[in-house]
Amino acid sequence: MTETTREPLAHLPPAEGRLGSVLARPKAIAAFCVVALTVLGWAYLAVLTAGAADPLSAFDALCRAMADTSSGFSGAALIALMWGAMTLAMMLPSAAPMIFTYAEIADTAAKKGERIVSPFVLAGGYLTIWFAIAAGATLAQIGLTRVALLDTGMASASGLFSGAIFLTAGVYQFSALKHACLTQCQRPFPFFFANWATTTAGVYKLGLRQGLYCLGCCWAMMGVMFAVGLMNVIWMAGLGIVMTVEKMGTGRKFTHAVGVVLIAAGIAFIVVAFAAHWPIRAA
Repeated sequence: MTETTREPLAHLPPAEGRLGSVLARPKAIAAFCVVALTVLGWAYLAVLTAGAADPLSAFDALCRAMADTSSGFSGAALIALMWGAMTLAMMLPSAAPMIFTYAEIADTAAKKGERIVSPFVLAGGYLTIWFAIAAGATLAQIGLTRVALLDTGMASASGLFSGAIFLTAGVYQFSALKHACLTQCQRPFPFFFANWATTTAGVYKLGLRQGLYCLGCCWAMMGVMFAVGLMNVIWMAGLGIVMTVEKMGTGRKFTHAVGVVLIAAGIAFIVVAFAAHWPIRAA
């Protein structure tokens, strides 16, 4: 058995043989992919927020640059980089069960000598969807800043706007589309079993499809960042944890409970907004 395992790499020099043996271990590659890219996303966000307490810090300069909708390409590029980092930090951990499931199947296939494609390709397809959403969110942020619904700190400038976002996210937790997409995210094995591919293009398409399922599951909750502040790392971490827990097969009770909390928060935002304006209107 040992000789059979080493035979495909026996003709390679020692260094290349060791590299080849590592690349032939899908589970190790999947773990590295998820951990490294997630750490990269959080590290970039940490750099952005490191000097938030200093009014003259690079963070504040970055916020001003992002809020300046007349800064053209440079400002849009900064916003896009921020959203890209948020995607890596928040969404990739929630995709870990799906990526590891693919790696488990690929690992079994590799041991049988069957052709496999690296989990990096699957993750690339998945991230393509979310990077496209990051581009859309960049345009949305620029537009919302121009109409004064976001302030210079990249937080909501309207209680009614925040309330509407929370209500939308909460109601979506009860929708049929949410649960259909969540089911696909929670049960990746049947998906891969029925759609297995052994070509790079085929596996990339599997990643795209899984990215679309994840988008259908999580878009509304990601939108909550517009209400709580786009650089609020506490909410980033909290929402990331909630979305990851949802995909671990917690059942509809958890999803509905999250929906109730989001709806209650939305109502609270709206009530406070109306209460703040009521004395002015009464006068």
